[in-house]
Amino acid sequence: MKNEGGIFGLRPVIEAIEAGKTIDKIFIQKGLQGEIFSELRKLVTEYEIPVSYVPVEKLNRFTGKNHQGVYAFISPIEFDSIENVLPQVWEQGKTPFILILDRVSDVRNFGAIARTAECVGVDAIIIPAKGSASVNADAIKTSTGALFNIPVCKETNLVNVVRYLQSSGISIFSASEKSAEYIYDADFSVPTAIVMGSEEDGVSDSIIKISDKIIKLPMAGQTASLNVSVAAGAILYEAVRQRMIADLF
Repeated sequence: MKNEGGIFGLRPVIEAIEAGKTIDKIFIQKGLQGEIFSELRKLVTEYEIPVSYVPVEKLNRFTGKNHQGVYAFISPIEFDSIENVLPQVWEQGKTPFILILDRVSDVRNFGAIARTAECVGVDAIIIPAKGSASVNADAIKTSTGALFNIPVCKETNLVNVVRYLQSSGISIFSASEKSAEYIYDADFSVPTAIVMGSEEDGVSDSIIKISDKIIKLPMAGQTASLNVSVAAGAILYEAVRQRMIADLF
């Protein structure tokens, strides 16, 4: 059965996966068992679909109908892989401009960032398969449709993605208020991937450790940090400024 961008029921969700639907996330009732559930679990593992095991009360909030302990959200966009997107960027003669969102979980922040990213010409947004905001109708609305016009790559392991980008000649710039260097100390005219971290914890330590440069925005007030969508916009536009100057010479 379908309901506002979602599918519920064991067999309908299985059929949606087998039909190639882009599943954003599946919520499964804790303790669910049975032969059909085992079939679903195998498909979820095979297709690496993000899953959350939740109390039945949460599923009841999604729908008042018989969900059989399973509710899946269908993404309104098709996800891509950075290994498919990056070669196309190089082939077009462009200097890659990538944005990595490390566990940015607020849907409206995600949508706002995507809107800015598309406006400034980012070639792809990379998000983790787990811990990221759902790419749902709210995200699309907040992005004013920009998410339909920019590749979104949902990847299982961001550390592996960062290493892949580095091996492809792309410099990794991670944003952290703990850095001693400002965004103006970075050279964004080179092939670039900018990493923005979660609203609560920032960029993961595992990514910070392997980044080529850690950068921060100047802060003169008493407030500790900026909203992640505002910070992302400021950094992206500094990168645009540098690239426009580089193109003049």
